[in-house]
Amino acid sequence: MANDGALPLSAPLAYAGAVLSGLLYWLAFPGMDVWPLAFVAWVPLMLAMRGQSVRRATLLGWTAGLTMNVAGFFWLQEMLRTFSGFPAPVCFLFVLVVCAYQGGRIGLLGWLYGRASARGWPAALVFAGAFAASELVYPLLFPWYYAATVHRAPVLTQLADVGGPILVGLVLVAANLALAEPLLARVERRKIGIGIVGAGAVIVAFACCYGVLRIDAVDAATLAAPAATVGVVQANMGLMEKRNAFDEGLRRHLRLSRELLAQHVDFLVWSETSAMRAVRDDTYRQELRGVSRLIGAPAIFGAVIVKPVSDERGYVLYNSGVTSSADGTIESRYDKQYLLTFGEYLPFGEDLPVLYKWSPNSGHFSPGKSLDPLIVDLHGEKHPVSMLICYEDILPRFTNDAVRHADPELLVNMTNDAWFGDTVEPWEHLALAELRAVEHRRYLVRGTNSGVSAVVDPVGRVVKSSGTFRQEALSATIHWMRSRTVYERLGDWPWLLVSAGMVAGAFRRRRPVA
Repeated sequence: MANDGALPLSAPLAYAGAVLSGLLYWLAFPGMDVWPLAFVAWVPLMLAMRGQSVRRATLLGWTAGLTMNVAGFFWLQEMLRTFSGFPAPVCFLFVLVVCAYQGGRIGLLGWLYGRASARGWPAALVFAGAFAASELVYPLLFPWYYAATVHRAPVLTQLADVGGPILVGLVLVAANLALAEPLLARVERRKIGIGIVGAGAVIVAFACCYGVLRIDAVDAATLAAPAATVGVVQANMGLMEKRNAFDEGLRRHLRLSRELLAQHVDFLVWSETSAMRAVRDDTYRQELRGVSRLIGAPAIFGAVIVKPVSDERGYVLYNSGVTSSADGTIESRYDKQYLLTFGEYLPFGEDLPVLYKWSPNSGHFSPGKSLDPLIVDLHGEKHPVSMLICYEDILPRFTNDAVRHADPELLVNMTNDAWFGDTVEPWEHLALAELRAVEHRRYLVRGTNSGVSAVVDPVGRVVKSSGTFRQEALSATIHWMRSRTVYERLGDWPWLLVSAGMVAGAFRRRRPVA
């Protein structure tokens, strides 16, 4: 396309635009929560990448990604300094390495955009497709989605039950494209593309109308569903305290549970590894009765379960969630499947157990194999619950697999975010998790060790939440619900097709229109 205007921007201006996009993205994201900026955060990057070479478009995307990650994941610095023992400059170097890798997601967006637009495909359509592909296929150490920027505006998140977080993000991208178009037209000295502006306005208006209608419909279905009162215990045990002071942890959990039972809650949720003293795989039901029968009510709580193995590891551990009935009987068990690399396990460790001899401080946890639901027994009625441990609740595809398999009536997450200190990380974690409730139209109950514990309703509203780093007992009404959403049925297949189309567009030139 001929261009007699000011594009492409010079390198200094283009990189300044990329940095500005990264900062606006961070400000819109949970933790900062200036969410209206989500409608404009991409605009500087769109201007910066227009007309650039593929190499520069890639570097501009990576620059924006690095900026948003350094700003958004600054809490990694304090975590590394506290637990690694390395000096602050070395920790910051590690943070930069992680953020540089994470920023590659936006670098991939830039590469796809640069390749496909240079081959004649419409720039606006290419940017939207590159956004969807980058959110789907780029592997992240700390997953996030642009959709989380509008978690405080539920009317904008309801399309998650159709297309997950990527569809919600695309609505925001459409708004950015519409707002960028007049600026691009001005600097390119051409007429404004009314179709792009109009499409952006229609898409946002449709999303809002859909949101209003779905919120009303889901609220009505919620009121018609059977109700129960859940109590959530947040014991706020220090990381080392959890391991070294089991009796104190049990005292706190039981004291807070008694406070909740005095309010006549129907069942309780504790946090990840709340029964910290390890129990054996072959006798865990009998051993955990020492905890469960003291509770005096149906409960869901976390446990560490150890199993001997006959290789170099000697044993493996399971990060598990279990349910107990009112009389203390252990009803069901779920073992965490997405483990923390190096912290909980070594990659290829199960196939090459000798690796654990070379890295003796790495965790010996083993992933679970079953997505079967936990069972909560209330007065003889058995309710299936899908358990998500730690960051499993921010993985849409995994949660979708769990819900499709188990058809639960409730989602429960158990987490311990104490590793990250009193930073924005627990709030970011909650915001990212809220979308799981919308995608599957079920309540999500989060029991955390140090916050943020919360109850999220099926339209993504937080109906009750705790603070951070304090002992709390909170209760809220939930409803037992089942729903087959479009996203549950289709999953990410539409975005896989979009990604395949973007790869094809990156290598195949568009035929000129006759």
